[in-house]
Amino acid sequence: MKLTMFVVGLLGLLAAPGFAYTVNISGNDGNADGSGQQSVSINGVHNVANIDNNNGWDSWNSLWDYENSFAATRLFSQKSCIVHRMNKEAMPSLQDLDTMVKEQKGKGPGGASPKDLMYSVNPTRVEDLNTFGPKIAGMCRGIPTYVAEEIPGPNQPLYSKKCYTADILWILRMSFCGTSVETY
Repeated sequence: MKLTMFVVGLLGLLAAPGFAYTVNISGNDGNADGSGQQSVSINGVHNVANIDNNNGWDSWNSLWDYENSFAATRLFSQKSCIVHRMNKEAMPSLQDLDTMVKEQKGKGPGGASPKDLMYSVNPTRVEDLNTFGPKIAGMCRGIPTYVAEEIPGPNQPLYSKKCYTADILWILRMSFCGTSVETY
């Protein structure tokens, strides 16, 4: 039954007409030519945003579950999933995200600098994904999943741990930091 709910939820994300946007990005370090593509799908009915970053080995997928106030980012190169609480002061609302993506489509970087969020990844694997809600549980099921806590802003430049960065268009930069690459 849970699998059926997950599949129906994904179909709902894909079937929402007019709410998926694809934006070409450049300046990423992962690809040889420094470019990639992000697509943002917004589903107001289920209160989720899905951001896909297609950039070779540095590809990732992020699901923002506004209903449960959790977000998860699946790092393909790390073969892991990182779950964290949504910072509603830094992360745009679902409606604002929709507006921002529409405004940025085809324009590229410009305007204000992205907001920076830095997270410390707990090295202990999550045993019960259901605590984060069915949407995130469905996305992270079957792969190692870790919880991350946000590091307060003033300490970010001094943090010396290995970090993996996920830029959400030109809106938000999230860094997931651990004690070693094996941590997550």
